[in-house]
Amino acid sequence: MKVSYQWLSQYVDVSGYTAEELAEKLTRSGVEVDVVENRNQGVTNVVVGYVKDRSKHPDADKLSVCIVDAGTGEDLQIVCGAKNVAAGQKVPVAMVGAKLPDGLVIKRAKLRGVESQGMICSAKELGLNDKLLPKEIQEGILVLPEDTRIGESILDVLAIEDKVLELDLTPNRSDCLSMLGAAYEIGAILGRPVKLPEERQGLKENGAQAAADLVKVAITAGEECPHYAARVIEGVTVGKSPLWLQNRLMAAGIRPINNVVDVTNYVMLEYGQPLHAFDADKVADGKIEVRMAREGERLVTLDDQERELAASMLLITDGSGQAIAIAGVMGGANSEVTEGTTRIILESAKFAGGSVRKTSRQLGLRSEASLRFEKEVNPEAVLPALDRAASLLCELAGGTAAKGVSEARVRQEEPVRVEITLDKVNGYLGTALTLDEVKAVFDRLSFEYRVLPTAGGAGALAVHVPKRRGDITRDVDLIEEIARLHGYDHIPTTLINGVTTPGALSREQKVRRQTRTILSGCGLNEVVSYTFTHPDQIGQFAGRYTDAKPVALSLPMSEERSVLRTSLVPHLMDTAVYNRNRNNDDVAVFEIGKVFVTSEEKLTGLPKERLLLSLLWTGNRQAVSWTGKPEKVDFYDLKGVLDKWLGALGLGEAEYRSAAPEGYHPGRTAEIVLNTPDGEVVLGYAGQLHPALQKAMDLEDTYVAELELDTVSAYADFSIEYQTLPRFPAVTRDLAVVVGAEVPVGQLAAKVKETAGSLLESVHVFDIYTGERLGAGRKSAALSLVFRHPERTLTDEEITELHGSVVGALEQSFGAELRK
Repeated sequence: MKVSYQWLSQYVDVSGYTAEELAEKLTRSGVEVDVVENRNQGVTNVVVGYVKDRSKHPDADKLSVCIVDAGTGEDLQIVCGAKNVAAGQKVPVAMVGAKLPDGLVIKRAKLRGVESQGMICSAKELGLNDKLLPKEIQEGILVLPEDTRIGESILDVLAIEDKVLELDLTPNRSDCLSMLGAAYEIGAILGRPVKLPEERQGLKENGAQAAADLVKVAITAGEECPHYAARVIEGVTVGKSPLWLQNRLMAAGIRPINNVVDVTNYVMLEYGQPLHAFDADKVADGKIEVRMAREGERLVTLDDQERELAASMLLITDGSGQAIAIAGVMGGANSEVTEGTTRIILESAKFAGGSVRKTSRQLGLRSEASLRFEKEVNPEAVLPALDRAASLLCELAGGTAAKGVSEARVRQEEPVRVEITLDKVNGYLGTALTLDEVKAVFDRLSFEYRVLPTAGGAGALAVHVPKRRGDITRDVDLIEEIARLHGYDHIPTTLINGVTTPGALSREQKVRRQTRTILSGCGLNEVVSYTFTHPDQIGQFAGRYTDAKPVALSLPMSEERSVLRTSLVPHLMDTAVYNRNRNNDDVAVFEIGKVFVTSEEKLTGLPKERLLLSLLWTGNRQAVSWTGKPEKVDFYDLKGVLDKWLGALGLGEAEYRSAAPEGYHPGRTAEIVLNTPDGEVVLGYAGQLHPALQKAMDLEDTYVAELELDTVSAYADFSIEYQTLPRFPAVTRDLAVVVGAEVPVGQLAAKVKETAGSLLESVHVFDIYTGERLGAGRKSAALSLVFRHPERTLTDEEITELHGSVVGALEQSFGAELRK
């Protein structure tokens, strides 16, 4: 919103403050001013002149010699090159010694032998934006109205000795999209009253004709238009607007067109209430209906574009049912005011902001009117703005208004009443304001209020918020107004009091952070891949959700990103292939991300989102070095990383059971089972990719794991337990037993732990042997057992007894034999 300093002074006394000082005060009170533009770009000593005579230059076809009366008592001879200069015109004349924008100084000169005592100026030469001028005077010299006084300074005539404040408004401050709204804001800041325009001054009404008889108004879309009003003005002469009106529109960045359109734009800028003028003779049967559009209905708008309308768009139609305007956005060409128009229907209405916003976006059509309707206009300004525009049209276009207003109202806007207590104001702001100081702020804002009785006499007010301030609906909004006008600089710095909650990570955040720390420390790099994938990749490797149906996107970016993923592994494989193609064969990566699972072919509800951790490891365990031969990674490298990670999360040791899920190697894969208070829980799978899949991807032996982080988070334990260092020595006994080749070694270790009890400190397998000496289908497992008592030294007898119990248990459970 551009606010002219001169225009603003018509509504509020700004004497004693420059435009820059007002901008500073506005910004400090919460209404940011982007820039203060000086309309005078350096013009001095330019006055109004009268061209008494114009003759052709004796030595140049494109030059004219003009005799100009500039009000000095002596005629000036000025050589001019403009095509449109003519005798009888009033024009801007730069006198000798005058300065123009860009530092140009006017001097006496001779042009082709003829003396020139000044310069007749165009609008562009005066520093005006010629794009805002009427089209007929954008080229050539600027021709002024006939009633302009000779010798008057052009700075006063064109009102360019002015400064314009450009407001950068937040969406809630739509009240400042008008001169009166800006005046209320300045008045509140300066503590000065606002002078409203006299809406009906100059209004000429024909008592014999009532507007309600000349135009009938009906509303069938009450939710989108609660109030519609119209006035009828007859005997209008469409022509140029007076210069003062053109000057104010140009200061606001709007190009003047004709007196009818200019008046509607002027009142829109003044009140923030958009208006529209219809040619009354083009409105069939003198009827106006506000209704929703029919699907596929068409209308040619004022910009000569035919637009196809949707059923969600609000229209203004005439007695024949023909659309004559898109409500709040743009009028139709079929009811446009032209030079031959003599009767006008003037519209003022309250259209729902959401409806106008949706229509404007769908049509790609934004206007100054739609900008204001989108942010909700003041419902109390509908009739005052209508009367103000009718008065100006009667004054400037020679019209006569029919008596009264023809209107339809579906509902009345309820007044807003907000209660506020002094304790809450001071509690929020940390101030010690008195009730009188708070009341003074509301007086400056022109808010009506009454004092409420309170227990203890702390003070409370019931504030009646004017409808122009639609952003104020709660007591905290009023507290913000108090803070703004009391001055943010005057609010003291105070300590926060009340209940505070220390910040902390959620359980899931802790698990994610610990996971990244552990895996990065183990040499793996984190990757982040797309949530979308190709359907074929889900077919290659579906992960643990083999029955999940891929969720297809309705408008995918490409086929490669057309469905939501059900596993993270396919993109990790893509990462490995990408690195391998660039001679980086050793890849160790992990990803934490969500997959989307549903059993529905066609979605009727949202898919389930599951948080997964996936790892991929291929190539060598470590870089090739002279200290040793390269070693390929294997299943136990992956298992070691997972064991360390689970231990860091307080989950203890997991059990790895042989499994053969789809996509994995059938003999080198395990499901990871965790013993929890709720029983056994399968976290996921770890193992080698299926050889066929490795071959298809052109990968060497590649090991992957995929686990549900949601489940891990549910059982993670971040508590820390401390143990004293052992004071007594440990006793180590080795045990080698021969069992069937199908017996998992993990079950042997579990049986040892169960039998030995609390005196067993640890057990681990240090050798596996198979060979002809043992016989077919047999293997030897060597285990190292460490015994310790926390409070004394164990005796040989105790160790021998425990060792014998372990051997007996293994013999009974697995048919184990001591290896001899």
